[in-house]
Amino acid sequence: MLYRLKNAGFQAYLVGGGVRDLLLGREPKDFDIATDALPDEVRKLFRNCRLIGRRFRLAHIIFGREIIEVATFRAQANDAGEGGIEQEENGRLLRDNVYGNLEQDAWRRDFTINALYYNIEDFSVVDYTGGMDDIEAGLLRVIGDPEQRFREDPVRMLRAVRFAAKIGFRVDEASEAKIYELGHLLQGIPAARLFDEVLKLFLGGYALQTFELLRHYDLFEHLFPATEAALAQEENHFPLTLVTRALANTDERIAQGKPVTPAFLYAALLWEPVRQQGLRLQAEGVAEQQAFNRAAQAVIAQQLQSTSLPRRFSTPMQEIWIMQPRLAKRAGKRAWRLFEHPRFRAAYDFLLLCAEAGEADREVAEWWTRFQEVDEDERAAMVRKLTPKRARRGRRPRKQTPSE
Repeated sequence: MLYRLKNAGFQAYLVGGGVRDLLLGREPKDFDIATDALPDEVRKLFRNCRLIGRRFRLAHIIFGREIIEVATFRAQANDAGEGGIEQEENGRLLRDNVYGNLEQDAWRRDFTINALYYNIEDFSVVDYTGGMDDIEAGLLRVIGDPEQRFREDPVRMLRAVRFAAKIGFRVDEASEAKIYELGHLLQGIPAARLFDEVLKLFLGGYALQTFELLRHYDLFEHLFPATEAALAQEENHFPLTLVTRALANTDERIAQGKPVTPAFLYAALLWEPVRQQGLRLQAEGVAEQQAFNRAAQAVIAQQLQSTSLPRRFSTPMQEIWIMQPRLAKRAGKRAWRLFEHPRFRAAYDFLLLCAEAGEADREVAEWWTRFQEVDEDERAAMVRKLTPKRARRGRRPRKQTPSE
């Protein structure tokens, strides 16, 4: 792709995370190209191209499941004329469809370590912003004035946390100070975009470190306010650990190439407020199952004010929650019905996390583990031990009166 653009008379550079990761000895997850070719010119060169984007037009070159993103050089907002920039009063950019040259493009990017360009003309790395020095120093630094850049797009604060967790860099002091100060700007970001950002934050293989940094910079409370309030409390003088255990488990599964669903991730991230509200409702006299149902609905409604949660994920998430108290009731036919439930495995995995965190009966978790390991006869025996004798025999026949 680079050489086809070059041979057609355009400049073309590998840029961003691909260059950064190669310099750090990591395998890049994706590749981006920057060029002086306009999107329509890129499309003429590649039949497998589609143009996307409202805020800035991009070309996606599709190779099966792989997508290479091609962006035309951009100019900084203050270098642009009228008509290309659309900006809110608080500084957030809505549209910046302004083209520029290579140097302008470099200064327009978010972090210095993402503004490095690999040049196929002489196999060099082009660096206008000091990104090579920052890679040597292990420093994550915003390009330009941090306050202005974070106001233009508050999601950059989340990106700073994600990159810091992923590559183990420290955020420079000037950027760090503004993250503490401007975190509230995330409340003005559309909930759907923040949902996408949450998945990037927690499904990249560094969920636990990311979570700790989000809380360190007071950003987590803007993504999951109910969870942050719940985690601020201790139980029996011990901190709540289910979220951290779940995120560590998420990282382990990703490292092993196993799937992690957003439904399970959100179930873990929102469980503490659901559990605490459910227990409060029970203390007020509400039946256990009804209490958890009401708590789940209330927490989801509150969470939707921060991040969206598509129904295809919220429905299985609620089933995982609602099955937790039911898993403790295994007598009679209940165990078989639960075992055959399509969401049993996810609910069981969640039960194990709760037991490890001291929020569920470990004996119940061990019982379900054994139930899955033994044969049908042994399962029946396990259930019989939990079933009262009267229930196993069935109801005794009613005595007939003389008149009958």
